[in-house]
Amino acid sequence: MEKRFLTPSETVEAIVSGGRRVLAQSLGRTFVLSLLAGFYISFGAQLSTVVTSDAAAHLGSGVSRLLGGSVFSVGLVMVVLCGAELFTGNSLLASSVLHGQIPVGKMLENWGVVLVGNLLGSLFLAWLLFETRLWESGAVGDQAVRTAVAKCSLPWWTAFVRGVLCNWLVCLAVFMATAARDVTGKVLACYVPIMVFVASGFEHSVANMYFIPEGILVAGATGRAEPLLTWWNFAAANLVPVTLGNVVGGVVFVASAYWYIHLGKR
Repeated sequence: MEKRFLTPSETVEAIVSGGRRVLAQSLGRTFVLSLLAGFYISFGAQLSTVVTSDAAAHLGSGVSRLLGGSVFSVGLVMVVLCGAELFTGNSLLASSVLHGQIPVGKMLENWGVVLVGNLLGSLFLAWLLFETRLWESGAVGDQAVRTAVAKCSLPWWTAFVRGVLCNWLVCLAVFMATAARDVTGKVLACYVPIMVFVASGFEHSVANMYFIPEGILVAGATGRAEPLLTWWNFAAANLVPVTLGNVVGGVVFVASAYWYIHLGKR
């Protein structure tokens, strides 16, 4: 009888083995897969914006955030089930480096290509969704701008710490999805940690590659004066600290911790 799931030790071994893909996968394929991940996460972010646009007024802030996190998880579900290269999840490549399966240079090369691909994919989908004009319906446009302003208003250290906590959960979601052996298990594995991070208000670098540009575009189209919504603030005040925090959260608290527990020298 086939096992319903992998043990934590077997999951770490599967993640370490899976990391060897970077040795054979061409940069072109990696780049296309990273574009796809940017698209998928942006679809989840867009749906979260729609769902939360009026939920707080009717259901309260907490329930609104719960609903937003629940639907946002569709992005990681598509990444996991369809196959894509997501920068935050690729923090788990550190396990393969620690186990000597790939050199650190290949991990950094992958991170660089994937980060650029995720960014371009997210920006492209933000533009496409802006061009649909669907943000003009109800309070969707207002929610897009509010979300972007809130993210650009965070102090640098706060954005960093929220990034750490976010990718701790995202990499746990990928870890659990790797352990699951069927589609239902993988979907549930993605859903729970992602719902927790979104509902809690943590910061995901790739999601913010959609949220903030979409807010900038909508604010510009509606003539709203939002001094914090600039491309410079997007990059320097949010994307940099959140990305660094994401790396620390995924590498330290998941990739390194579970490698040490299950595969490290005794």
